Amino acid sequence: MKRRDFIQKTAASSALLGLTGVSLSSFSTVTTKKITILHTNDVHSHIDPFPVDHPRNPNMGGAARRAAIIENIRKEEKNVILLDAGDIFQGTPYFNYYGGELEFKLMSMMQYDVATMGNHDFDNGIDGFYAQLPHAKFDFVSANYDFKNTILNDIVKPYKIIIKDGIKIGIFGLGVELEGLVDKRLYKETVYNNPVEVAQDMSRILKENKKCDVVICLSHLGFKYKNEPDKPSDIVIAQKTKNIDLIIGGHTHTFLDKPVIEKNIEGKDVLINQVGCFGINLGRIDLYLSDDKVYQNTSRNIIV
Repeated sequence: MKRRDFIQKTAASSALLGLTGVSLSSFSTVTTKKITILHTNDVHSHIDPFPVDHPRNPNMGGAARRAAIIENIRKEEKNVILLDAGDIFQGTPYFNYYGGELEFKLMSMMQYDVATMGNHDFDNGIDGFYAQLPHAKFDFVSANYDFKNTILNDIVKPYKIIIKDGIKIGIFGLGVELEGLVDKRLYKETVYNNPVEVAQDMSRILKENKKCDVVICLSHLGFKYKNEPDKPSDIVIAQKTKNIDLIIGGHTHTFLDKPVIEKNIEGKDVLINQVGCFGINLGRIDLYLSDDKVYQNTSRNIIV
């Protein structure tokens, strides 16, 4: 009886081991990759920290501190993208004296990847912006500003694609309507196109045609307008489009404690973030993407 029990148990164990081996070999390991997106908006030429006795932002901000934070994050994370949502210029004597040269040089030292244009980036005229571009070692994107009859034609592109660790990230820009905000003599023949229609087209191109895993909109439209709910804004762009995963906003100087989640026309989540103004905060969003392209995120806005 003992011999029979032994044979039966041994046979059952062998069968179980065999099944386990088959099942393990038939499944592939799911790989998760992490992309860290850092971002600013509406820095407005604030190079120095606010003074310690400032009534609203005492001892906050500063380009050197932001650079140190970015450098430390890059030491910890291997897939970092650094973005800006416009209004780099105008707000301190640094811009009045240097015309944007210092801002672009510092952003280049921080290794920004992509920025879009805000209305104040035209404050020295389109020629003044162009004159400072040799100091910018990063790209500008704007999809709804048509620059074909200006000096920026073929220089400011509609979008840029960045590949990090095999993840394809498409980034396009949207700008606010310039008429009424900027003197026509400054933006010259720049044509403003409807940002909702452009966003629909750009996100389709990037997601479907270019096969991007993540689509990011760099928006200088403003977060939302309570008295004008249909005016193009980050909220409206999210609601009326599909294929956009993340909107990095600017223009309205909106301080969000954390990103807002809005539903697109297909009922899918769109992440929207904006970090106020003047370089006081640095936005951070970590995207985790698996093989099936379903991703999760964690985020926090870092006080500088």
